[in-house]
Amino acid sequence: MKIVVDAYAWVEIFVGSGAGEKAKQIIEQADEVLTPGTVVAEVACKYHRGGVEESTIHARLETISVASHVVPISIELALEAAKCYMKLSQEARRRKLSTPSLFDAITLATARLMEAKVITGDEHFKSLPETIWIE
Repeated sequence: MKIVVDAYAWVEIFVGSGAGEKAKQIIEQADEVLTPGTVVAEVACKYHRGGVEESTIHARLETISVASHVVPISIELALEAAKCYMKLSQEARRRKLSTPSLFDAITLATARLMEAKVITGDEHFKSLPETIWIE
């Protein structure tokens, strides 16, 4: 099985939570592990905002790049992300959730283009068929 790991899952892995352990097991059993480049940036931003030392942030980002293939944004991915953003936004309004981020849409678009599943605990993904829920 191909999987896409979102920022939520990576953060939970680094925290060592139950959700992180579940994500780690899924990653270890996957045929292919993908992480959108935007997720790498999102993880870096989260830790930087939290005051984590740059050397620690760098080490965690290195772990992501070793454990998965980091997927760059192509024109095809950008177009699919635009479609996914519209769908995620509509669903968020319907479910009375906060507006999803463009990063969420890129993660979903990556999964759809690569015919993969997304490992996450992000509520914006909860009802999607591509989701492997880890919360």
